[in-house]
Amino acid sequence: MTLPQSKVTAQGQISVPAEVRKKLGIGPGSVLEWEEHSGQVIVRKAGRYTSEEIHAALFGKAKKQLVHSTVKEGIKQYIRKRHARD
Repeated sequence: MTLPQSKVTAQGQISVPAEVRKKLGIGPGSVLEWEEHSGQVIVRKAGRYTSEEIHAALFGKAKKQLVHSTVKEGIKQYIRKRHARD
């Protein structure tokens, strides 16, 4: 099995092989992201992140453990505030 290859033009452009376009579901107008990691280049369709990557980006690496009573109290407060009559 041969790996798909592309040539870089004098203007720095490349063509994405058809089999790669099909696997990634990309076509005209698609945006690709390029990332360099330890001497390797990773190319992916923009917006294709794992849930762990999204969670880490939004909340950081540490996961906060919630206590059942804390969650229950938070729900009570939310309901009281949401349904409060002034």
